[in-house]
Amino acid sequence: MTLRRFEIQDIDQTVLLWLEELRTKTIAAIQDELTVGTKSDVRDLVTNVDRANEKLINQKIRAYDSEAHIVSEEGFGDQQRDMKGHVWFVDPIDGTMNFVKEREEFAIMIALYIDNQPVLGWILDVVNNTVYHGGPEIGVFANQLRLTPPMDESLAQGIVLLSGARLLYGMFGYDHIAKAALGYRVIGAAGPSFIRVIRGQAVGYSSKMMPWDFAAGQVLAKTLGLSVSDIDGQPLDMLSSNIVLVATNRAHRDILALHKS
Repeated sequence: MTLRRFEIQDIDQTVLLWLEELRTKTIAAIQDELTVGTKSDVRDLVTNVDRANEKLINQKIRAYDSEAHIVSEEGFGDQQRDMKGHVWFVDPIDGTMNFVKEREEFAIMIALYIDNQPVLGWILDVVNNTVYHGGPEIGVFANQLRLTPPMDESLAQGIVLLSGARLLYGMFGYDHIAKAALGYRVIGAAGPSFIRVIRGQAVGYSSKMMPWDFAAGQVLAKTLGLSVSDIDGQPLDMLSSNIVLVATNRAHRDILALHKS
């Protein structure tokens, strides 16, 4: 099913209103005492805000889109087996460790794919009140400012963002990638890292991610002409975890070559 441009714009504006409401609730929640639990291990945190945000987003999606299938982090979505139809991805708090311990460098992310094709993505930088949003039919915006594609710099010309745990243990050639870059950083959250790449502040970002971690960022990055793949250069599996690589075209080639070597 192909949506017309005005339909895509209507969806975009509707989700922006949801995110405005979510930001207000999330900022208010930061002032209160958070209820913090763990999932797979002691570093895999979840809060009452993660769960409340996901419930609210999923309710709004289902009320707005009767054809919606939802893939989301905290268990309130569907057990999706394929990418047919309208598939929404929801990350209610991306970077929960940052949210709990630093109160910054976290995001709320939503994406819409139709029949496995990227349609729209939204990354809300909660603290800075900026939504990065758009898709291939309408372009990419930071709030109302249209973004232009970042410069196609090589790995040696820019900063690369990497998963701290995998860099620490030298996995996937991350140690060689960090040494080959002009500089490297560890942000600890997918949304803020994708933002830096699409804004041209970093030439690449790689980490192990779940679908809700990369779905929105992939829409925005590809729309801006950036390369997105797994660490072996293959297309991402939208329903499984991946070692994701998003980068300028030149840095993408550099990083793949280092990984393969």
